[in-house]
This record gives sequence, structure tokens and C-alpha cells, in this order.
Amino acid sequence: MVQQLPAETTREIIYPDSDGQPMADKTKQFRWLVVIKENLEILFANNDDVFVAGDLLWYPVEGNNTIRQAPDAMVVFGRPKGDRGSYRQWSENNIPPQVVFEILSPGNRTGKMLQKVIFYQRYGVEEYYIYDPDDVELTGFLRSGDWLEPIEQMNGWVSPRLGIRFELKEDTLEIYRPDGQKFLTPVELDRLREEERQRAENAIAQLEQEKRLRQESQQRYQTLIEKLREQGIDPEQL
Repeated sequence: MVQQLPAETTREIIYPDSDGQPMADKTKQFRWLVVIKENLEILFANNDDVFVAGDLLWYPVEGNNTIRQAPDAMVVFGRPKGDRGSYRQWSENNIPPQVVFEILSPGNRTGKMLQKVIFYQRYGVEEYYIYDPDDVELTGFLRSGDWLEPIEQMNGWVSPRLGIRFELKEDTLEIYRPDGQKFLTPVELDRLREEERQRAENAIAQLEQEKRLRQESQQRYQTLIEKLREQGIDPEQL
């Protein structure tokens, strides 16, 4: 009798949803992460085939859970919106993020940034932007063939993929949408919505007041007509 050996089972590979690293070292860095990610969400809100994420682990290679990065913000054209624990490229029609943003922080300096440039270059990123909010410095890379080449002039640069424009001011970076609207913080967006709500309420109140004045004027006119008729005067003969 021949004893049949059990088939060797392949150990399941786990792709963690967290790398255990903090999203940002300081409040300023975190604020910029939120501003860029949320405004990109707004920019592409009506496009179902653009996926935007912040601090999401990206695994480009199936079968290897050590090859990964968690960009501060990333944009993927050609993939649907929706919640994900991580971005596993082989499950996403093998489409890599085309645009990646990193916010420089004290714990995320030159050496680590160089490693990230190599990673993003190797795995297909088309545009890579690094912003240092402490020194107000913006660095950009654009794909040329197999390489990510530095962008020489970032002030006034328009992203080929996103259509957004970068303007470096003396003390901050300003980012503008293709329609000319500036990227705003959540507080600024809420204030803007409140101002628009107040303007709408004021416009409605003004319309109601104008309607009331017209009704009062019409009522006074009708009262005058009735008094004239009571006195035997035909208003139509006047």
C-alpha cells in the first residue's frame, strides 16, 4: 500500500493595513496632509474613476509584503472610489498611483526621501511632489521614460495629471484648482460655506421683503379704489 503524502500548503501572506508609523510628526505637517488630500477629493468628487487616499499603504508587488510605501496623499486615475485597507496593486488592474505627495517632517528627511524617490520611480509614479512647510520649499519630479526627473521651476508649475497650480509665497505654499479656486483648509471651507449660506438667507429675506412690499402696495391701491367707488367715483374714468 502506497501512503499518499499531503500536498504542501502555501502559507498565506498577510498585507498589514498599517506600518505602525505616525501620519505626521507635527500639527503643521498633518494640516498640510489633510488640506492636500481633502482638496484633491473635492477636485475629483464627480469623477468615479479617480481614487484619492491619504496615508494608505501601497503594495506594488503581489507575494511580497515588505515592498510598500504609505504616501501622505496619492491619486490613482482609472480606479473607482471606495474604502480600502491598503492599495494592493495586483487587485487594482495593476494600476500604480500616478501622483504622490509627501509632506516633509523632522522624522522624514533627505535619506528617507531619496529612498522614496527610488521606490516611486521603480513602481510607476508619474508625478512626485515633496513639500517642506517649515522652510516653504517645494520639490517636484516628473516621469521621463523610466526615470523621475527633477522639475527645475516649481513656482507656477501646473501638474500635467491634476491640472493644479503651485504658487510659492514668502511664508506659505498656495495651490490652485484648474478653475482658479484655491485649496482651503477645512476651517476655511466651513467658513466659506457659512458665508454662502448667509448670503443665500439674506437674498431670500430680501425677496420676501420685496414681495411683502408689493402686496402692501397692492392692498393700499385696492383700498383706494374701494373708497373712490364708495364716493360714487368710477376709478376707470379718472
